[in-house]
Amino acid sequence: MPEAKPAGPSVVAEGHSEKRRTKRVHISMPVRVRGKVGTQDFEEEALTASVSLHGCMVRLRQPVIRGQQLILFNHAVDEELSCTVTYLGPKDRGKLEVGLEFVEASPRFWRINFPPDDWNPAERKRPGEKRP
Repeated sequence: MPEAKPAGPSVVAEGHSEKRRTKRVHISMPVRVRGKVGTQDFEEEALTASVSLHGCMVRLRQPVIRGQQLILFNHAVDEELSCTVTYLGPKDRGKLEVGLEFVEASPRFWRINFPPDDWNPAERKRPGEKRP
């Protein structure tokens, strides 16, 4: 499994810092996103850029809008959750950065251990590093 790396503070589209409810962890996990555009159903395979207890950030080719309801399927655990598009970020190589929030927090959906709220990444032990 890839190493989970905590993310720094998030930045909203207008460039203002935002206080997060829980830590984000940068990790690439395969997911499937399902929803509708108008009356047309869509399904797209994607990779997470980061995950949290409350959702994730993915990059999608499919156009979505803020407030749209989607279904997120986690291949690793064969589970799906309803979520809402809460953030639309920059487009890169034909894919839009999309923030998804679960309808309710789901601590077990990603099957990873999240760092505690008071965790300081500067105190992280790196491989081969000796502690005093």
